[in-house]
Amino acid sequence: MGKRKSSKKPQSRIKATLDTTFNCLFCHHEKSVTCKIDKKEGLGYLSCKICAQQYQCKIHHLSEPIDVYSSWIDACDEAQASTRPVASSRRLAAVESDED
Repeated sequence: MGKRKSSKKPQSRIKATLDTTFNCLFCHHEKSVTCKIDKKEGLGYLSCKICAQQYQCKIHHLSEPIDVYSSWIDACDEAQASTRPVASSRRLAAVESDED
């Protein structure tokens, strides 16, 4: 009679860890922005070590540091879009007045 078939233990999965340091949008240094999450208060903090740029936003129980960083990028894009003058409307107004 032969041996019983032995079963192997399942391999443990390596959990992929997400970054908590990112590149700064203002000073362009690599891995200078650190992100901290306070789940009790529901706030995510982000700060640059080089240029001292800071940002904070509301988070929920599923939020990760990359979510805080991406909301910072979105907030910067919105702020930049609202401060840009609309050059195309000025050009159209100047062209129409020249034609009259």
